[in-house]
Amino acid sequence: MAAALLANTLYSVGFVLEKRALTSLPEVSIRQPARLLRLVLGSPLWIGGSLALAAGFAAQLVVYRTLPIAAAQGIFVSGLVLLVLLSARLLGEETSGRERYALGAILLALLMVVLSLREGSDTVGHDAPYQLILLVCVPSLAAGVWLYASAERRTRNRHRRPTTGVEYGVAVGLLYGVSSLAIKGVSSRLTTPGIGGAVPALLSSPYPYLLLFTGVFGLVMSQAALQRCRASLIVPVCTTVTSLFTAVLGTLSFGEALPDEPLRLALRVAGTALAVAVLLTMPKHDTAPQPSPPAEELASP
Repeated sequence: MAAALLANTLYSVGFVLEKRALTSLPEVSIRQPARLLRLVLGSPLWIGGSLALAAGFAAQLVVYRTLPIAAAQGIFVSGLVLLVLLSARLLGEETSGRERYALGAILLALLMVVLSLREGSDTVGHDAPYQLILLVCVPSLAAGVWLYASAERRTRNRHRRPTTGVEYGVAVGLLYGVSSLAIKGVSSRLTTPGIGGAVPALLSSPYPYLLLFTGVFGLVMSQAALQRCRASLIVPVCTTVTSLFTAVLGTLSFGEALPDEPLRLALRVAGTALAVAVLLTMPKHDTAPQPSPPAEELASP
């Protein structure tokens, strides 16, 4: 629990720092990944945010070795509250009443998942068939890249209403969901006694290569999306998709059993269903007033 809450804090701080750094940089695009990386690596604030995210990744490894996947994802969602508070304080982002209700519902879903836990009675899976992992992950990666490209095409249409970033969040969330399964797999490989046995076991699995792919593409895609959209909305959507993807498919892939007691089972299933319902009802367009164009732009022909 302590490691999960630490990971939440580090992830929230990391995303907010990266968002603040991106607001002062020129516009970035996934079509120019080298330029994007050059710009962000030249920002000390962005590097600080990345270091916080890396520390959150290390804390996540500890969580996956001690908690079932579904339970861990429920706790990770609690970081959304801190993220919204930091976004309002440091980024000046305001959330609508509808979005605040949605965050409240997500917290309720978290509480239901936490109440479904019982120490010593939940199994923690440590292995999954590689064929099953690839069957789950490869189509998900393709769907995430396709959805992101579709969102980019729609965003370039000047006549469309400003997007909140829900589509971007779902796309990046799919990539991070695959990354989360890979992190779970890496944590299981690290249980091998001695580094001489752990490294070959890790390199012979698909997990480090999935992490490499999601790390590179997730970095480029998430930074471009963060610059265009509010962190207080895109990150919660991304986190919800990642958590649901990992909780459902990770539980099945790693063979982790659901609670046997009817009440605990109902709490966990209902919490997951509530999170899905919140995601489906999130607003797709930004209703915040847009800044007026400069006077010289209005005067130009």
